[in-house]
Amino acid sequence: MVAAVPQPRRSTKLWAGLAAALLLALGLTGAARVEPAPGEHRPNIVLILTDDLDAADLSRFPNIGNLLVSQGTTLSRFFVTNPWCCPSRSSILRSQFMHSHQVESNRAPTGGFTKFRPLEASTIGTWMHDAGYRTALFGKYLNNYPQGAPRTYVPPGWDDWAVPVTRLYQEYGYALNDNGTIRRYGDAPEDYLEDVLSAKAAAFASSGSAPFFLYLAPVAPHLPAHHAPRHAAAFADEQAPRTASFDQADLSAEPRWLQERTPLSDADVRRIDRVHRDRLRAMLGVDDMVGALVDALTRAGRLDDTYIFFTSDNGFHLGQHRLRPGKTTPFEEDVRVPMVVRGPGVPAGGVIDALASSVDLAPTFAELGGASVPLSAEGRSLVPLLRGLDVPWRDAVLVEFYHPSYSPQSPPSYAVLRTGRYAYVEYETGERQLYDLWEDPAELRNIAGSAEPGVVAVLSARLALLRACAGMTCALTDAAGVGDGSA
Repeated sequence: MVAAVPQPRRSTKLWAGLAAALLLALGLTGAARVEPAPGEHRPNIVLILTDDLDAADLSRFPNIGNLLVSQGTTLSRFFVTNPWCCPSRSSILRSQFMHSHQVESNRAPTGGFTKFRPLEASTIGTWMHDAGYRTALFGKYLNNYPQGAPRTYVPPGWDDWAVPVTRLYQEYGYALNDNGTIRRYGDAPEDYLEDVLSAKAAAFASSGSAPFFLYLAPVAPHLPAHHAPRHAAAFADEQAPRTASFDQADLSAEPRWLQERTPLSDADVRRIDRVHRDRLRAMLGVDDMVGALVDALTRAGRLDDTYIFFTSDNGFHLGQHRLRPGKTTPFEEDVRVPMVVRGPGVPAGGVIDALASSVDLAPTFAELGGASVPLSAEGRSLVPLLRGLDVPWRDAVLVEFYHPSYSPQSPPSYAVLRTGRYAYVEYETGERQLYDLWEDPAELRNIAGSAEPGVVAVLSARLALLRACAGMTCALTDAAGVGDGSA
């Protein structure tokens, strides 16, 4: 085992100097703002954020496949900043990596709503609201919301708010904070959470003044993956994909936390298949939601003026590397998620292979809407890529995970440098993983101990820089040309 990898510390003087240089180069003295051209019509923007959806075949869902994938562009290498709900959603809301927003888990004291609440004064909701957008958040906000606050609490920046305050993952028998009023729902078919959220989203998008920003966050397909009664018979014969890494035979080169995983039993495999079917059925409720929203926008004459972004807060594994159903690992199944965009000027059926991250979403929405972006933001706007422009871009993305004591089955704390070719991981235990994705896309062979030392050294140095970056300096450390382009 190699020596323990220390947690990087920011050098205030170093990053202050880099930040000043970057701001000077960009001609910025305050928050970046992209003003619309005089007379330009500002578009509507919708973010559909699913919960625990892996980068699966979206064509299994007819509305998502036909109305979003076929009519929009897919970002094939889109990564989350953290493979867990609350840290990932915090990154989406603020365009910051975990080491900056410091929401490290799903529960207090290291995470959850209570840890994020002091940061609510500056989120994509406040940015878009201050830019003149009508804003709404329907569905899941942050884990343990509204712990420590009244059930009627609505964070700043949101004009319309409908978020569960009880029984978040049950889909029935829950209560919503509906714009400061608590409304209870029962067990009738029409109380299914995704359908309730769908109706609210369709009404919001087809009424009121434009432009609007809608953050629509269904709970599906998060376990227990409850589905609407109308979808009970779907996918009856489905099996979870038996990928190359499914029930991996040899884990001897892996870190200890993975070596300790036993081979999957017959009962494990049956459960994995059952979970897979339930997740697919739950996603049919999201598929219906997409269809209803597009229909509402069409009838209101707003579809052609609306960008729709479809993604997930993190991925999910189902038997890969002997892992029982779950998330929080550094493997592709957990850190790479679907991302599809349709809207004005976005090519239909297009594919973008550039490395992109969930920290990029808020700056993208801000550029589309002419909103101010604070200097604390650490992502890049995807707008140039969506418009087919050849612009300088990053060649590495960062993923971070903190191991809380209440989740003993999760891996030790780690950080990932994901490049075009390599997935490189450093753990707090000192263990490492390195996969050459050109030769080993299923991540079956950990070559950290046998790779060229110079390659490992470059990757480790790049990772350390990204783990210590702050604000706009992150665009310096993830930039192509800082290290080996193939890395």
